[in-house]
Amino acid sequence: MAAVMPVLRFGILIAMFSLALVGCQWMGAQGAAPDGEWRAHGRDLTEQRFSPLDEITQQNISQLGLAWSYDFRVGRGVEATPLMVDGVLYVTSAWSIVYALDARTGEELWVFDPQADPSQAARSCCDVVNRGVAYEDGRIFLGSIDGRLIALDAATGAKLWDTPTIEAESSLVITGAPRVADGLVLIGNSGADITDGPGVGPRGYVSAYNAQTGALVWRFFTVPGNPADGPDGAASDSVMAMAARTWTGEWWQGGGGGTVWDSITYDAELDRVYIGVGNGSPWNRQVRSPDGGDNLFLASIVALDRATGEYIWHYQTTPGETWDHTATQSIILDTIEIDGMERQILMQAPKNGFFYVLDRNDGSLISAGSIVPMARAEDTPPGSPISWAYGIDIASGRPLENPEARFEDGQLAYVHPVGNGAHPWAPMAYDPRTHIAYFYAQDPASYFRTDPDYVPDRFKRASGFAPAAGAQPAGAHAASGAQNGAFPQTGALLAWDVIAQRQLWNSPYAWAGNGGVLVTRANLVFQATGDPLLVAYDAATGARLWTYDIQASAQGGVISYSLDGEQYIAIATGNGGATYLLAPPTLPDRTAPRLGRVLVFKLGGQAGLPALPAALPPFPRPPELSGSPDAIARGQGLYGAYCTACHGINAESRRVLPDLRKSLIMHNADAFSTVVLDGAMVQNGMPNFSSALSAEQVEDIRTWLVERGRQGYERQESMR
Repeated sequence: MAAVMPVLRFGILIAMFSLALVGCQWMGAQGAAPDGEWRAHGRDLTEQRFSPLDEITQQNISQLGLAWSYDFRVGRGVEATPLMVDGVLYVTSAWSIVYALDARTGEELWVFDPQADPSQAARSCCDVVNRGVAYEDGRIFLGSIDGRLIALDAATGAKLWDTPTIEAESSLVITGAPRVADGLVLIGNSGADITDGPGVGPRGYVSAYNAQTGALVWRFFTVPGNPADGPDGAASDSVMAMAARTWTGEWWQGGGGGTVWDSITYDAELDRVYIGVGNGSPWNRQVRSPDGGDNLFLASIVALDRATGEYIWHYQTTPGETWDHTATQSIILDTIEIDGMERQILMQAPKNGFFYVLDRNDGSLISAGSIVPMARAEDTPPGSPISWAYGIDIASGRPLENPEARFEDGQLAYVHPVGNGAHPWAPMAYDPRTHIAYFYAQDPASYFRTDPDYVPDRFKRASGFAPAAGAQPAGAHAASGAQNGAFPQTGALLAWDVIAQRQLWNSPYAWAGNGGVLVTRANLVFQATGDPLLVAYDAATGARLWTYDIQASAQGGVISYSLDGEQYIAIATGNGGATYLLAPPTLPDRTAPRLGRVLVFKLGGQAGLPALPAALPPFPRPPELSGSPDAIARGQGLYGAYCTACHGINAESRRVLPDLRKSLIMHNADAFSTVVLDGAMVQNGMPNFSSALSAEQVEDIRTWLVERGRQGYERQESMR
């Protein structure tokens, strides 16, 4: 762990302890929640994930133990932050299933299964995940993977209304948690990584619905549509012409992207909403906007009027986004003194590697700092990845971009940070007393080269990148692998001084797949790591004070609540998202592959967890199939374009979905074709690819998979 200067340590401790006796005033004037509850995604409307509870302290944390656990009906793809309202814990699992549990005992009160269309699994880049629900006035609001917004009675789970938010043939899905804003329910969508073909690609937007009736109130599109179609008849019409001037070519053929798949924050003081906008579709700007341009509002924070959805201002974190630099990460609000002035601010650490502080009134940039090393080209050793940018110009708010990172004229570029990002989506926490933010940071790199023959195609990864010798195949760039294509394993939990824009300490990780963060009044920071452990850190120094083996990762948020004078810590676990689909071989073998649970801890808790499942199955003897080198190469490319997102880079998927290298279906061409082309396993989420792949292409994929299985079998046998 990086050391902190003794004077700095002392100063942080003094600041914390001097404020420890203050009441709840640090919660801010807006959206304050009862101290003992967790009523919103980020506890209250500021999204700070700061708990004012302090029964669990650094002095007694060794007594923290498991109070109870509850097993989900579906174990995969858990990313939710639970809510706790009036003694009930509300949480979601994969397939958007909602569970209401007694927060004291874990007793199941009700379960709601929206019966989501299983074919939507192929439209979601990162499994059929769900990040949680919203609550207001006795109602629970859920976004289902197949694009519906649903209201439930919080007491019974009875459905009150159910409204579609996307068109039936759209490639969009919903993975994020809704937010409520004074009688409106806000929801975005995801799916900018996959397209359905020319002219029908994903175009992002955020929508507001009446909480009582489910009626659409307004919709804001994040990217312009086809000019020939005329106005959208939506709240964003007045600014689409301005946005369109920052695009070139026929961008609408690929949809444009810009989905709002995670962060939505309601500012009750200013009565406005801030949305974080995602990457382009296709990712490569040279394909979607060939003559350049900033491509608004990709990779931007946009402020909207809560009541009407009208545009107020925007700040673009990555102009001309081309590296999957989403700005969908946590947007946190506060009012603090900066340079002698009280400022209403918002903060975000998006994927691109910088930490931003903006003025909430006009979107102007106050400060920015790099959360990863951003060396200049002359300081980069040969063969190392290059920084996409060297810093941020505060006056203009624009990045000091490295032109070499644009991979112009067919060149190959090896760039960082990209893909899964310097700060992935796992929620950030912030202590408003000390102005310190806590979040997961890393520095993944990837190769990029423009694909001159790219055409949007159903189920195909919307990258616009071509294969590069020694690099990942086309379509695998979402994993942001290191030079050998492996998923990055390095990273750290950072404590970040928001005012000074500098790191105070970091605690390194051994593995990828680390989760969201909680900070408490007792100066404890909680986070689940990819080991997988739940860890409590000293907020001032980063020292590990307590760990618990949770058996499966938890990328969603940790929460804290209080009942009958007892403080609880709760977390939803279950290997979710791209980390566990794209590159699980880098994870520890003791991670349970399909284990989804809620775990709740308290002082003196004595419950335990059952033993982990058996070890991973061995490679079976491969079938006698000798494919030509050309067939194997074609199969590898097709697999990278159509299959990587679910079954892993190089077919190494051994955690959540079947490892196709070991599947007996590979032994029989007819059986494989029945699954891939006839939809024999649609109900399990495996789509019918008959509209995208030919029988010959499917056989090429099988040929490559058999070859991968043979390689694994030979390695296994050589070690016996």
